[in-house]
Amino acid sequence: MLKERIPYYVDKYEIDFVIANGENATHGKGLNRNHYFELLDAGVDAITLGNHYMSKSEILRYIDGVDRLVRPLNLLKEFPGEGSVLFDVNGVSVRVTNVLGSAFMDEDVNSPYYSIITLLDEEEPATVHIVDFHAEATGEKQAFAFALDGKVSAVLGTHTHVQTNDAHILPKGTAFISDVGMTGYADGVLGSTSDTVVNKLIYGQQSKFQTPDDGRGIFSAVVIDVDDITGLAKQIFPIYYLEKEHEN
Repeated sequence: MLKERIPYYVDKYEIDFVIANGENATHGKGLNRNHYFELLDAGVDAITLGNHYMSKSEILRYIDGVDRLVRPLNLLKEFPGEGSVLFDVNGVSVRVTNVLGSAFMDEDVNSPYYSIITLLDEEEPATVHIVDFHAEATGEKQAFAFALDGKVSAVLGTHTHVQTNDAHILPKGTAFISDVGMTGYADGVLGSTSDTVVNKLIYGQQSKFQTPDDGRGIFSAVVIDVDDITGLAKQIFPIYYLEKEHEN
């Protein structure tokens, strides 16, 4: 879906910079080195992670050797890589930051808000600052976004795999959506085959989620237009593309 749709939308909307959350790219959990480069080859410029940042231990061997991978900023334990990365995009400084939420998440983390406020105080400022807030609760995502309104260009929620219908600009100019949604297998649960998820979550069985090789795809994203002088968002709108049956 990325290989097919990214070039189309980049051309249609004159996109300057593409960010993808890649924490589920490798068979549903984690991101190995080959898939990191495959995402870049598909047209992605920066890759964020989430609570499955360590699901493929291979990441420990390559994260410090790549420059477009952003792991969670607010981890309690020491971990290689960077939680916020600065890019130069046609002469405009763009910072991409990845933050884990604290509500209903298994990972123990430092305060999401104070971690990013500390970052804003200590690191080199950027004209554009996009924050991937990888969290479970929509209320936490909304509160986090309002707390950062006017301080960053966008707070984009990820993690639930289902795109929400609340993309808008907050009063002080920060773009927000509770969840960008998923790109992957459409006719299942969380991008996996429905039976493998049902067996675990409903029937309590030992079941490994499976991502099929074939089937309809879904492409979920948002497009943000940011003023490259003020760094505030001028527009945000969602993309929700679902393949038809005959497109398989």
